[in-house]
Amino acid sequence: MKDALAIHRRLLARQIHHEIVRLPRPLTCADELPEMLDATPESCARVSVFEVPTRGRMEPVAVVGAVAAHPTPQAVGAVLHARDVRPASSFLVNSVTDYPDRLVCPLLLPDDLRVLVDQRMVEHLDPGEFVHTATGERRTALRIRAIHLFNQISGKRVDLETARQTGLVRLASPMRTT
Repeated sequence: MKDALAIHRRLLARQIHHEIVRLPRPLTCADELPEMLDATPESCARVSVFEVPTRGRMEPVAVVGAVAAHPTPQAVGAVLHARDVRPASSFLVNSVTDYPDRLVCPLLLPDDLRVLVDQRMVEHLDPGEFVHTATGERRTALRIRAIHLFNQISGKRVDLETARQTGLVRLASPMRTT
């Protein structure tokens, strides 16, 4: 499993200023970061993994976004033009990210994993603002400037808000009966 030390080493090698923050109590998921660090939910990043049907098989897709705005399977499906998108199991998250489920860091994700970045988080944050994210460990978090975090994530930026609204409209439309 990847951990805070692996993240620290990678960022040091790239000469990126950051801080590994010691937490006052163990995390159970990245959603607890705002309360624990007295930060805004918009400035705390989380990674959600979904299973998306592609060419007859299910493929994992990681979505990086703010704790304040959880991505929905419908929004991910709308962006990827896929149906039957569902949250990935803990086993799948652990095996494809090499991080514990619910504590996935957006850094050091495998190159073959499709990564989407929620544009809302990128637009909401000032580039110099600090962002907090899980490190894969229950007692630490990463503090890094938004510009550095987003420059290190090799993923496609997508508008999940519009996709979510489009997906909800599509799901809410009445079914035709013949």
